[in-house]
Amino acid sequence: MMRESIQLPIIDLTSPDPISTARAIRQACVDVGFFYLINHGVDERLFKKVLEQNKKFFSLPLEDKMKLVRRNHRGYTPLYAEKLDTSSTSQGDSKESFYIGSLEGKSVVSNLNQWPAEGIRLISLIALALDLDEDFFHKAGACDSPNGFLRLLHYPGELQLSEQVVYGASAHSDYGMLTLLATDGVGGLQVCREKFNRPQIWEDVHHLSGAFIVNIGDMMERWTNCLFRSTLHRVMPTGQERYSMAFFLDPNPDCVVECLKSCCSDSSPPRFPPIRAGEYLEERLKVTYVS
Repeated sequence: MMRESIQLPIIDLTSPDPISTARAIRQACVDVGFFYLINHGVDERLFKKVLEQNKKFFSLPLEDKMKLVRRNHRGYTPLYAEKLDTSSTSQGDSKESFYIGSLEGKSVVSNLNQWPAEGIRLISLIALALDLDEDFFHKAGACDSPNGFLRLLHYPGELQLSEQVVYGASAHSDYGMLTLLATDGVGGLQVCREKFNRPQIWEDVHHLSGAFIVNIGDMMERWTNCLFRSTLHRVMPTGQERYSMAFFLDPNPDCVVECLKSCCSDSSPPRFPPIRAGEYLEERLKVTYVS
């Protein structure tokens, strides 16, 4: 079932009142699990350059792209090689992608990357939103050499006719802590706020120029004992080519994800056992690929 669209909350990172901003983030994560992030510090010219290179790479002949085929979750994934909804009987998702991981190796001193102040601010505000110290996720080791991935995505405009339902990205929730998404403005993204309800109700998420679309991942849902939603979402074909860039911020692989004390009580005990972030992510990725 479809509703027309959803109006996501807008979070401004340049707001001078961190407590008010943290409250707004908390409300967004409890109600929807998605929000727009504006004044995030990423230059529009940089975004345009990345989008240009995104298009340039995916326009290469398939044989050239296959020379960089995915290994260890880095590199090229061709059309239909991934199926995010593992319960679906449909073919793989109608998108191709290119994974770029951290530039740091295990032998390199940690924290060599330079992060925009606004990016660090978002993690601190989420901690405040959970009634924690603003440096909680840093002290917990989640941000000590975090496991970040940039994923370039291309959804073809024209697809071969199929008797099965075709999804650009089938229904799924993200696996990690946070996802920041930038798109070229072409639609197709939809969210389902109540993932366990039947029938599922899907709502369109519209593009907001200059904003990132931010959503909570499964690890953050585990941390918060389901207080924050890791919302089901998908991308439907629109007949237009679509390019997007998703940055997945996952904790350091050795970071233990366990229920926060501020999110459990005698009446609401922890729903998930503690787990190392790297083990959890690896297990989820194993079942995602169909070839």
